[in-house]
Amino acid sequence: MKLLVNIDHVATLRNARGEGYPDPVDAATVCENAGAAGIVFHLRGDRRHIRDEDVYRLKNSVKGLLDFEMAATDEMIKICKEIQPELCTLVPEGREELTTEGGLNMKKVYDDFENRVFPKFEGTGIKMSLFLDPNPEDIKLAHKLGADVIELHTGVYANAVTVTEREKELSRLKKGAELIHELGMTVNAGHGLNLNNLGELIREVPYLQDISIGHALISKSVFWGLDRTVKEYLKIMDEANEK
Repeated sequence: MKLLVNIDHVATLRNARGEGYPDPVDAATVCENAGAAGIVFHLRGDRRHIRDEDVYRLKNSVKGLLDFEMAATDEMIKICKEIQPELCTLVPEGREELTTEGGLNMKKVYDDFENRVFPKFEGTGIKMSLFLDPNPEDIKLAHKLGADVIELHTGVYANAVTVTEREKELSRLKKGAELIHELGMTVNAGHGLNLNNLGELIREVPYLQDISIGHALISKSVFWGLDRTVKEYLKIMDEANEK
């Protein structure tokens, strides 16, 4: 199991003043030096945080896994193929949303992905990941499409208010992970995870490979620094794995 750090919100902070700092590429280096296995970024159509120049610089600087999150637009497909990240994670994207609000609706996007999107990645060597809620129907359609990886949307679990709600979503995530593994795809997870809920997720959901954490980690680093914060997340992952 590996930690991938999403550095989008370092760019958000930079863009608030437009003075060039803090630099998300420098942040990525600190995270990797602290033990993160790779870096995640989401180049949005509105460029609200990560920008095109950041993407090319990240490709040149990141030594571990690079995960390019994106909407499946022709513009993003072109940039992704130029960058050649190890992993491309397709996510839904709404212009008015504050952050990605849920997994892809596979029934809605399947035909487009099959006929337009996935063919454009053939022969590139880029692994294809789909960001999904733990719905069996969506997972099966992703497998039929030929996805290599499923990143389970953990936002519902992370935002659960009651114990009952949390346990119900953990059960769904566990069953989703088991199905993904059974179908021969890799199980990743991300969205809303933090120091308080990560350990339970790891203990309850099997087959997790890469865990993507962004906003909570970057927020905590304002007080702790990136190096210490990354190491605290890695400590939780190690302790949960041992139990």
